[in-house]
Amino acid sequence: MDLYTSNALKCSEITTKNYSTSFSMGVRTLAKDYRPPIYAIYGFVRFADEIVDTFHEQDKETLLADFKAQTYEAIKNKMSTNPILHSFQWVVNNYNISGDLIDAFLKSMEMDLDKKAFSEEEYKEYIYGSAEVVGLMCLRVFYSKQDEEYQRLVPPARKLGEAFQKVNFLRDMRSDRFERGRVYFPGVDFSNFSVKDKKEIEADIRKDFQEAFLGIRSLHRDVRLGVYLAYKYYLQLLRKIQRTRPENLLEKRFRVSNLHKFFLLVGASVRNRFNLV
Repeated sequence: MDLYTSNALKCSEITTKNYSTSFSMGVRTLAKDYRPPIYAIYGFVRFADEIVDTFHEQDKETLLADFKAQTYEAIKNKMSTNPILHSFQWVVNNYNISGDLIDAFLKSMEMDLDKKAFSEEEYKEYIYGSAEVVGLMCLRVFYSKQDEEYQRLVPPARKLGEAFQKVNFLRDMRSDRFERGRVYFPGVDFSNFSVKDKKEIEADIRKDFQEAFLGIRSLHRDVRLGVYLAYKYYLQLLRKIQRTRPENLLEKRFRVSNLHKFFLLVGASVRNRFNLV
């Protein structure tokens, strides 16, 4: 690996650690060879997400179009002067990540520019592009030369991404509604969000988690702990949300404390070590 690429990957690692303590904690449990490409994937999706969710005073449509064009150019040329995109093209070209996954992700980011309410079909398309394909990119890294194993694990990997994103929708209801004017759940009126609405969504998420867990148990040991830890973290978030009344979801953003994250790490590590996952 040349110095420039090594430096670019370090930028993606720093980005991951600055933006997500929980995700970076999970990445650190992976075998060393898997960490740089996963950091690079996170850096890419984080920068795209920042454009559509944070830069409110800027021309987001132009920024995202430029980011998209630079992404494809970086992949084609196998380099970029943007270190985050250089890191990402390195992963794409070295781990044979499908262009269809990248297309779907960027399509979901474009949906965030102007979509405020989602039909059932749009909801599924958005979740696939914004979350499921990210899991599939990571899975491709984990099984870059094992196509049969990759294909076998695609369905549970998609379910895990789906569960994560739906938990995010519940956790971020306040900011999505009041800062961005978005309602992702089809047919749900947050001004009249009922106990029934909430329980139906939570039951759907629990089903996704159950299907995803079967795939986590099948992962090879070099990566299983990191994915299992993320699974446990999001399950804990869901449990906190389940204990909350519907109207209170609009009052704050839920999180798991650093101390609780540590206990989750210890518990997950012990279970993984003794093959109890």
